[in-house]
Amino acid sequence: METKKKTLKISFSTQKGGVGKSTMTTLMASVLHYRLGFNVLVLDCDFPQHSLTNMRERDKKTLMQNEYHKRAAMKQFQSINKKAYPIIKSKAEYALEKASEYIGESAIVPDVIFFDLPGTANTKGVLTTLKMMDFIFSPITADRLVVESTLGFTKAFLELPKTIEGNDDQELWLFWNQVDGREKTGLYEAYQSVIHQLNLPIMETRIMDSKRFRKETDDTENYVFRSSLLPAETQLLKATKMDLFIEEFIKITHL
Repeated sequence: METKKKTLKISFSTQKGGVGKSTMTTLMASVLHYRLGFNVLVLDCDFPQHSLTNMRERDKKTLMQNEYHKRAAMKQFQSINKKAYPIIKSKAEYALEKASEYIGESAIVPDVIFFDLPGTANTKGVLTTLKMMDFIFSPITADRLVVESTLGFTKAFLELPKTIEGNDDQELWLFWNQVDGREKTGLYEAYQSVIHQLNLPIMETRIMDSKRFRKETDDTENYVFRSSLLPAETQLLKATKMDLFIEEFIKITHL
């Protein structure tokens, strides 16, 4: 008898702004859904800015106005024959409820649900939603404040008392993002040893910094990187090491 694969709940989460969690959510969702054959759902809980919902609106407009992107979208739809992944707006406290409502009503059960949560743990519902994730991926950058605040929060989060509500099999992984190739490797080594002393798992792949992470479809004529309607182009994933990150991500999550 075939066992039904459960839907994974995943969040790119951190307590620091500007380290790329919404960008990572979009890049991963788009590659998994459009290129690797998974079905994805995104819960945009980043109230009040709801940056992913707004990005989807901008992406739709761009497709209508830009021939290159319009052709890419048509070609994609014909080859994979599936719609864009849904992005549902929600407040953090209702996110899990909204996700299970969607699954109950949808003909296609998602393989992965990404939860894009606000960057502050004291926002109502953030901690309880995070506690229910199967996987949390926390981006860190080689900046003392970012490392200290992320490690401080991560340790505190993992030591939260075991309440009835929570996912006991949850895994939390740190990863280096926005890595500047010119930075001294000694800096990373020093931080890595602290992370190992704290017994926190960290991914092997380091994502290279690139201006592309700040570019959306509407500021580019002829390539795609950060878009909720098209996957990032392969050569750009390679240049940033996102391709290796995706491989490692799939291995960790057993997708």
